[in-house]
Amino acid sequence: MARSETASVDLRVAYRHDVHKLRGRQHGSGRDELFDVPVNDSVPLQADRDAALLSRPEGEPEQTVANHASPARLSLLTGSVLETGAVPLQYPAITPLIDGSPEELHAAWLTSETAALVNESVYLPYSSLKYHVLLVAALLDAYRAGHTFDDLFLVVEPATESPPRNADRKARQQAALDADCVVPHRTVLWTEAMTMRLSASPDGPAAWPGPAPAESFADVWNRVSGSPLGREAQWWRHVDAQLRRIRSWSTALQYIEDAVRQDTRGTAGVDA
Repeated sequence: MARSETASVDLRVAYRHDVHKLRGRQHGSGRDELFDVPVNDSVPLQADRDAALLSRPEGEPEQTVANHASPARLSLLTGSVLETGAVPLQYPAITPLIDGSPEELHAAWLTSETAALVNESVYLPYSSLKYHVLLVAALLDAYRAGHTFDDLFLVVEPATESPPRNADRKARQQAALDADCVVPHRTVLWTEAMTMRLSASPDGPAAWPGPAPAESFADVWNRVSGSPLGREAQWWRHVDAQLRRIRSWSTALQYIEDAVRQDTRGTAGVDA
């Protein structure tokens, strides 16, 4: 595409392209429209392909966990299955994930609890649809701005504003829209402990993901300067050690969210 064409790319397609997975469907059996909103369109500029390569191996998929071939995400933190992993069609949590401005859709996915229930691929049940979609949007936004993958850095910073807990969906979404630490489309993780974003102009602790998309999260995490977690407790040393082994990006980002959520509920007695 020419630069003028890339600038006109509608970012909403990134947030809508995998809605069929929320419903436990394959792409071929997914609807083209849901609640009068066009969904399941192909994402331009290879952003979906590149985001997929960050979290899963290229080529024919193979089942990695015996006796688990469903959209329900397995928690890497606990090993448990998260509910059903498929959202009923009328479920109101789907609508804000597909209907709104690009910025509203980014905020909805960034704070969604529903999207975190579903894996990115039934062959990789620890992966996360939520973080795959956020990575797709971040890459699409960067590519339409004229950047290539090897221009980008993962910026990891302590969170200056925390997402609200025990708040309803609308309040969480509005908080993301209002937060100065959340960069529309580029922020791929927002927790009480840290934020992460993809940027071609890193202005904080950052690491280069490499010349091309690959399952490299552990390598990137190892290259981030300082201690991104900023915590010395035994629990966080355990989390840090795990992140230095997890290669799938969507799995790692979801693991951080789950670990932070458990920490904020209290980790006394946790034997790390």
